[in-house]
Amino acid sequence: MLSKLKQPIRVRIAPSPTGFLHIGTARTALFNWLFAKKYGGAFVLRIEDTDLERSDSKYETDIIESLKWLGLEWDEGPLDADQRGLNADSRGKFTGEFGPYRQSERLEIYEKYIKKLLDEKLAYYCYCDKEELEAERQALLAQGFPPKYSGKCRSTSSRQVRLASKHQGKPQVIRFIVPEIKLTFKDLIRGDISFDTGLIGDIAIAKDLHTPLYNFAVVIDDFEMKISHVIRGEDHIANTPKQILIQKALGFSQPEYAHLPLILDPDRSKMSKRYSATSINEYKKEGYLSEALINFMVLLGWHPQDDKEIMSREELIEKFDLGRTQKAGAVFNVAKLEWINGQYIKSLTDEQLFERLEDFGVDTKNLPERQFLKIIALIKERMKTLSEFNSLADFFFKLPDYSPRLLIWKNASQEKILKNLEMVLALVPDKQKITALAEKEGRGEVLWPLRVALSGKEFSPGPLEIMDALGEKETIQRIAAAIQKLKS
Repeated sequence: MLSKLKQPIRVRIAPSPTGFLHIGTARTALFNWLFAKKYGGAFVLRIEDTDLERSDSKYETDIIESLKWLGLEWDEGPLDADQRGLNADSRGKFTGEFGPYRQSERLEIYEKYIKKLLDEKLAYYCYCDKEELEAERQALLAQGFPPKYSGKCRSTSSRQVRLASKHQGKPQVIRFIVPEIKLTFKDLIRGDISFDTGLIGDIAIAKDLHTPLYNFAVVIDDFEMKISHVIRGEDHIANTPKQILIQKALGFSQPEYAHLPLILDPDRSKMSKRYSATSINEYKKEGYLSEALINFMVLLGWHPQDDKEIMSREELIEKFDLGRTQKAGAVFNVAKLEWINGQYIKSLTDEQLFERLEDFGVDTKNLPERQFLKIIALIKERMKTLSEFNSLADFFFKLPDYSPRLLIWKNASQEKILKNLEMVLALVPDKQKITALAEKEGRGEVLWPLRVALSGKEFSPGPLEIMDALGEKETIQRIAAAIQKLKS
């Protein structure tokens, strides 16, 4: 498939800045990025911001920062665009060295092509208002027909329409004339997909010469940016025939298409804010590692030939094969995400995890770094996210209040536990002697109360390891406090 291509591999991610970057769009960006890296191609970022009412610069900032945090940096910049033969007016403007493109800065380009379709009688002004269109839609539905525009403004002269119009000659949209044919395109994931375009009706491609709509602008951008492959979610399948027809009308070449399976919530319903539609920034705030999130997202609808689950970025590029993408919906499994994240945390050295925790906002200055690293070594195996560090390690920094009853091991007497703690106190910091005492008096009767005395918790790392992380002085103070609890 790829060896026969004459043009370079060029893919894009084209989010709309009307919301924060979420898992669905990020997964699409990842598949495009991997495809580009696999075949030495270019990954382009295009901000589709022609919806001025809903677009917001804060969302664009979030999209850019989230992609960078994930390590999905785009390749296109002014120099690259020149080298690839993209002329200046098709590039758009750039912020910084590498993009992105913005549709709002490319309006003159769209206007040129809208005029071309109008001049060649392949598009026309439509004067029908929303009320008319809705009435027409409801009438067709009532008769059991698919709702589509009747094309009445196509068949009536502009002058007659103006005279009859309630809008005093003001057009509402510009429509593209959709030929009634059977159209088939090859999807790299799903095979041949066919449409009867007679069911579509003439589609709106712009509000006016300066305000293109999605299906038109995306065709122009993909052509001008020399996009070779359009890899996107299956919710765009219905848009593909419309875009192909516009391509044909303008004499454009057709890119290859691949539609990824939708991401479903655990109950197999559509994405929700609770799981898959949560913003990437929220996962970052919850303490997920970017490389773990990348690893998790690639498994949403794809798997390597060897079914390996934990893979480095380099392995993903090497193993990635778009043909192994599944057609069925990909279920978002939170437990699997936590497991993968935990595996990545465990794979970090204590020093690397220290740096990650610092970046995450954990206060690492209240203990010497050497002592902090000992705490990390004890807690790391139990961490699923960075945010869990504080709850798992809080007792190292401040002993929580606990009931004296927690110090009692099973059916042991209070006197026995008190005596054992007093003997342990006399042996600190000699761990070998404490271990020997436990073998003599009973491991549960010695090590359980010692662990509770040091952590104040029912579940924690082993007491001898805690002793090492706390240091001799703090260990003695905590055992003495436990003895006082039992005495009182």
